[in-house]
Amino acid sequence: MLKRKHLALGMTAILSISALVGCSDSKDESNKGDTIELKVMLTPQWKGVIDAAEEGADYDSFFKYAAEQFEAEHKNVDISVEVVAGDQRDELLNVNLNGGTPPDVFFESVFAMGDYAHRGALVPLNDIIDDEAKADIEQGYWDSVTFGDDIYFYPFSHNPGTFTYNADMFKAAGLDQYIGEENEIKTWTMEEYEEILKTLKEKLPSTDYSNANAMGMYALNNQGDTWNLAYLRMFGNEFFDEEGNIILDDASGVKAAEWMNNVYQSGYTNPGAESVSSNDVNALFQNQQLAISFTNPILFNNAKADMEAGKMAKFDMRLANIPSESGDPLTFTYVTGAAVFDTKDEERIEMSKEFVKFVSTDEELIKASKNGIPVRTSVSELYKSENPLFAAYAQNSQYIFNFTGNVPGYSQLRQVLYPELQAMFTEQLTPEEAVKNYQEKGNQVINDAKEDSVIFNK
Repeated sequence: MLKRKHLALGMTAILSISALVGCSDSKDESNKGDTIELKVMLTPQWKGVIDAAEEGADYDSFFKYAAEQFEAEHKNVDISVEVVAGDQRDELLNVNLNGGTPPDVFFESVFAMGDYAHRGALVPLNDIIDDEAKADIEQGYWDSVTFGDDIYFYPFSHNPGTFTYNADMFKAAGLDQYIGEENEIKTWTMEEYEEILKTLKEKLPSTDYSNANAMGMYALNNQGDTWNLAYLRMFGNEFFDEEGNIILDDASGVKAAEWMNNVYQSGYTNPGAESVSSNDVNALFQNQQLAISFTNPILFNNAKADMEAGKMAKFDMRLANIPSESGDPLTFTYVTGAAVFDTKDEERIEMSKEFVKFVSTDEELIKASKNGIPVRTSVSELYKSENPLFAAYAQNSQYIFNFTGNVPGYSQLRQVLYPELQAMFTEQLTPEEAVKNYQEKGNQVINDAKEDSVIFNK
């Protein structure tokens, strides 16, 4: 088991040369020749270097600070940092790629960047990953950043998806025995979860919670679709085979779709799921019109902050896992990390990889992962007293499934599921028909994308 390190606190600590990437020989090499100019891009992640309370904290603070530290040891390197809006990311990258001027490094969610690995726009990072990093970061996170045989992103932090539930509504319905601790991600069996839904429908007092339902359900668009993908795995379906094909159309996949439809048709959820968005469901939960909804740490913490600020009514909001028939819970996550683009300039590529390793392994810089949920066990241990849920998320990491399968064309694949769910909820299709349609259409998207994937055409 990894020997957990207690890292030194404070950004004022002097960064030792040994903490920097590379040995003295590589440093000497980096100090020769012309200036190497690197461009680092990121979408807004967190403000400040380590904490948003820092003076002048902004979205570029962390990478600007990291660049200064790196440049101090690599005198001929000049790093510029640019923050781009998430909705402008792909347009900007495509223009740069088409013009032969991609950034050197991009920090983003792997979920949003996987197609660039398939397109051959990124370079593998295998050679900067060591055994210490592999021991400190659970395998589930490595699976998320591995395409084919190669690692294309260095995992830094993550944003896991779970249920959130209103413990006050549970108590009002007499479900006290199913309430977890305040800093626990509660795990229910399928039988327990079905009993919870049934009891909430039958016993939640309408005098206190008018027009309230047990669980949120939505299928308006592709937003928040990861929870629907989790429900479809509830009965053991693997979803993708080893070749990246959807294999939902079997007994376990159909059973999961039937479960979703039965929950909806039985009135356990909000009505009109076919025309309800994930944002709508989130609002219903915050208004205490749903007892159980979806969440991630950002949504969860924002809701608690709104309660404290008086922007929404206070209630006892806690976390739970998505249950499965096997008894092991289901959880997924959005891993964030840095990738290196193939600029066709070997010197820039190697220095970019050095910078990525520095950012992802330096003992001070990795503390910034506490702004999300750390992927490193050592950082979770360091800050568990500050955020007790870090320990719960770390314990949960063993149950993570890779919701994208790292298949090519995943961004287009997201457009395929929700129309079939809409047809199922409106009874235009049976669950079996909806699953079959999704698999056929989804595999067409994947197979078309495979033709252009460097991962599948090595």
